[in-house]
Formats: sequence, structure tokens, C-alpha cells
Amino acid sequence: MIKSKIKTIFLAVSITVIAGSMIVYPQESFDASIRGLNMWWEIVFPSLLPFFIVSELLIGFGVVKFIGVLLEPLMRPLFRVPGVGGFVWAMGMASGYPSGAKLTARLRQEKQLTKIEAERLVSFTNSSNPLFIFGAVSVGFFYNAQLGVILALAHYLGNITVGLVMRFHGGREELPGKSGGNTLKIAEALRALHRTRIKDNRPIGKLLGDAVMSSIQTLLMIGGFIILFSVINKLLYLLHFTAFLAGFVELLLSILGLTQMLSMPFISGIFEITMGSQMTSQVQEATLMQQAVVTSFILGFSGFSVQAQVASILAQTDIRFQPFFAARILHGLFAGVYALLLWEPVYQRFFQSESPSNAFPVMNRLAEEGTRMAEIYLTLSSVGPLVTLGSLILYIFIYMKRMGHN
Repeated sequence: MIKSKIKTIFLAVSITVIAGSMIVYPQESFDASIRGLNMWWEIVFPSLLPFFIVSELLIGFGVVKFIGVLLEPLMRPLFRVPGVGGFVWAMGMASGYPSGAKLTARLRQEKQLTKIEAERLVSFTNSSNPLFIFGAVSVGFFYNAQLGVILALAHYLGNITVGLVMRFHGGREELPGKSGGNTLKIAEALRALHRTRIKDNRPIGKLLGDAVMSSIQTLLMIGGFIILFSVINKLLYLLHFTAFLAGFVELLLSILGLTQMLSMPFISGIFEITMGSQMTSQVQEATLMQQAVVTSFILGFSGFSVQAQVASILAQTDIRFQPFFAARILHGLFAGVYALLLWEPVYQRFFQSESPSNAFPVMNRLAEEGTRMAEIYLTLSSVGPLVTLGSLILYIFIYMKRMGHN
């Protein structure tokens, strides 16, 4: 009872301080909200919408169930999740957060995952997409496409490691069930696809409309969180709360052998990854290796902004948020360690040598792909608002049409 009252007082005081700060700093709050809106309007919405819609259609048509049966021999022994987790994992890496949480929640609602399996799956299927790592962070902030190779390797290796660790989550709570065979059963997968399609008897037009509506509603929620945390991050800086926390972080960074000047970017990244990554790239007192380690942690932890988005999505199910939060801490730590371990054998060896093309062509190819992703990111920034506006108009049209039938 006392704990509940303390929580109530804390939340009331916190939101009151934020509201008062917005009144005291109206221009700064407005600028921060515009920055968050631009990120959502230009990049997040147009990049995530196709993945969300296609994912909904793949689930409705039974393709995800088909993939799940095929991937059962791989996903079950490694991560102790059903084969459908392979689809969520792939889509999460391709489209970025919070796609993994949305798809996991959707499959949990479809009863294709148990509660424990869903908590394991969501812990390692939420990651940054390559477009953001190479386009925004490596090229946009650091002006170094080769750095994206280290950041991407550290990020996704960290993600896999989190999945292997979280396979032990909930072992005592889990009911014994089928372990799945070790053989590839295409005929069984086709039967599962057909059964799923028949069970979902919605017409194709209705299924497509539901996919568009659900996807845009989720993206509107994501946009609200991005704008909110952009403002909160700015207000915390203006209130010197970030500087207060940075004092504790400086001690930790000094113990780890990192410059204390990275403390402010680190704290900002804890709240919002874009701002934290950008501030990290601007610390001239830090070496590039130190910047890579801190940025890898920020990308792995994913920031309270993304975590709030995931919490909102998981709240629609019985999936607990606490395991996901613990996994984000692990992901940040693993990613930072991998960046440190890979720095000398990968970055210094292949990208700082005089003739890296003679050393390992695959690394140069990865760097070239990073440059191409940066070009896609810039193109998306210019055409993204048109895609967002057109999608919102389509959403309003479908919504009004359905309201007319009711």
C-alpha cells in the first residue's frame, strides 16, 4: 500500500514538473517537438508502414504459420521459441523497433506463442534496422560508413547473445510441451498454412483494410512517444537533471577507461537514441573507438522512448515488460563489449590499413552497402513526408467508409 502511494506521488510530481517546465520553456519545448515530429514524419512512418502492413497480411494468409513450421528445428533448440519467432526476428532486424514487439504481441493474441515464449521472443527481436545504423548514425552523424560495419556487427551479435541468454527465462513457469522435430516438414507446413487461412475467413479487401488501419494506428502511437520523449529529453537538459546524472556516469566511465566527456551523450542516449548518438559523435575529446562503444550501448539499450513504445504495445497482452527491460540492459552491455572486442581485428585491420581492398573484400562490400543505405536514408528523408501524408489520407478514407457502414 505504501509502495503504491509513493508511486502515485512520484508520477504526479513528475508530470507536474514536466508540465510546468513546458510553460517556462515554451520555445525550447516547441523546437524539441518539431524535431521529434520530423523524425517520425520523414523516416519512421514511411520506413515502418510497409513492413507493418505486409506482416499483418502474412499472418492473416497463414504464411507466418508456414514459416514457423519450417523454422521450428532452428528456433526451438537455440532460443526455446516456436519457429514463428524466426519470422519476427527477421522482420524486427529489417524494419527496426518496435516491429518485434508488435509482431510478438500479434502472435500472442493469435495463441501462436505462450506467455513465456512471447517474453523470450520480444527480448531479442527488437533491434535497430541497418538503414538507421548506416544511414543516420554512421554516415549522418559520424560521416564514416566503415564505422557502420562495427556498429552493426556489435548490435546484431549482441542481439543474438541476448536471445541465447533469455532462453533460460521462465523455465520454472513453463509448462512442458512439444519440443518440435528436427526434420524439415514441408507438407505439414503447407497444411498449417491452409488451416490458418481458412480459420481467418475475412475477405481479402477486409484483411487489407484491417492491416492498413492497425499499422497506421500503431505508427500514430509511436509518433506520439517520439515527440513526447524528444521534449522530455530537452527539458531534462534545461533543468540540469541530465548534468546531475552525468556526475554519476562520469565515475563509471572513468573506471572503464572512457573519457568523462561522454557522460552527457550517454545520459541523453538513455532517454532517446537519436539525440544520444548524435551528441556522442560530437565529443572531440573521445577517440573513435570510445564513441563506437558508447554508441553501441545506446543502440542496444534503445532508450526509454522506444521502451515506452514497446510497453504500450505489450500492455495489450499478458506479456510482462520487466524481462524486456532486463534484456535491453544486457543488449547494451553485450553490444558495447562486442564493439570493443571487434575494434582492432576488424576496424583497424581492414578499414585503417593502407590497402584494405587486398585484405578482406567482404568488409569493403559491407562498407559500400552502408553508403548505399545512407543514400536511401537521405532519399527517404525527402519523400517520406509525402508517403506519410498519403497514408494518413488513406487512413481517414477507410475510417470514414467504415463509420458510414455502421
